[in-house]
Amino acid sequence: MLKCASVYTFEIDDPDVALDEIRAQLGESVELLDNTVGVVMCHPEFIVSGVLRYISENLPFDLVGVTTSTQAVNGQAGQLILTIFIMTSDDVRFVTGATGSVAGDLFGATSAAYGRVAGGEPEPPGLALIFPPLTVEYAGDAYIEAWENVIRGTPLFGTIAIDDAFPFADSEAIYNGASFKDSMTFILCYGNIKPRFFIGTLHQDKAVPYRGEITKSSGPLVHEINNISAYKYFEDIGFARDGDRVDTFGFVLYVIDQKKREDYDGVPVVRGLTTFNGDGAAIFSGVMDEGSTFSMLTSDYDDVMSTSQEMVELVNKQNSVNGVLMFSCVIRRMVAMTENPLSELDVIRDAMNPDIPFMVGYAGGEICPTSMKEGMPTNRFHNYSLVILVL
Repeated sequence: MLKCASVYTFEIDDPDVALDEIRAQLGESVELLDNTVGVVMCHPEFIVSGVLRYISENLPFDLVGVTTSTQAVNGQAGQLILTIFIMTSDDVRFVTGATGSVAGDLFGATSAAYGRVAGGEPEPPGLALIFPPLTVEYAGDAYIEAWENVIRGTPLFGTIAIDDAFPFADSEAIYNGASFKDSMTFILCYGNIKPRFFIGTLHQDKAVPYRGEITKSSGPLVHEINNISAYKYFEDIGFARDGDRVDTFGFVLYVIDQKKREDYDGVPVVRGLTTFNGDGAAIFSGVMDEGSTFSMLTSDYDDVMSTSQEMVELVNKQNSVNGVLMFSCVIRRMVAMTENPLSELDVIRDAMNPDIPFMVGYAGGEICPTSMKEGMPTNRFHNYSLVILVL
């Protein structure tokens, strides 16, 4: 049996008050079983004030997660808020940890951390929640690759850390009372756990009638599209000028069909164009494989609101839901906050079945399988998406 609960505090100055609020909500919402863990998200000020550390030191289970800009749980949404999504079970076990610094050796740091905390496990976990730091060294796909190197066949779900101000210099991954700018934290779930995944992105009717094939790339850098330089391609269609992108068409996203990947499952992913380098290569916010094709879609406030509403309605229709964990791209917030910084999360909070414990926070990149086939996940890194884990 797996049970979930969500708790929160707005108290950022007095650790005792914050702890009392968390404990009171815990007592009202769930009875802790043999194994318990908490996914925590908070504004960085909760780290600076010491509230996060104090709460961690005085709760009887591990807290693992990231900083973020805005969150919501049942009945509440806010910016200066700390939220915890609790999973407790008598037949699911949780193994938690943090890597050493991933700088320069992501694969080595991930493998060493896994071996240290779970190397003796007879089988791979049924679910891994991963919380990478935001670094310029790695595209989000690299974190997936590092974990698949040690636990291939395990579905991966998570978010890259951010904070409330670009370029997110105060973002950190969290493990109990400690926080890290260059380490990744994680929760490995073993036993009777059967996760379900949903992804909300963009409406296809927003398509812009331009397509391209990536003919030369390296990681997130696209050097050539349709055998011409990436900058020239975007300049020719009016999306680039004076060495940078042009936002004439509103916020434009790129839907990528990764057809050359051995594990391609027919489900496209979304990427955002960041800028161009001095050589005319387009820099995207995720890996862009050669041979992939892409189309362009625009997005706006109504699109963000409606896709979030639709995804929550889909979750509400699911059977046997113990809890729901969600991460939404911070760019969706930037689009939605033209009306109100809490717009999207208000929609999610109000639409969610009040009997379902949930937590949602903003992400610097979303990690979620696009499909599960015969028990094997197609783990992918996403941009501009609302990713959903149903337990």
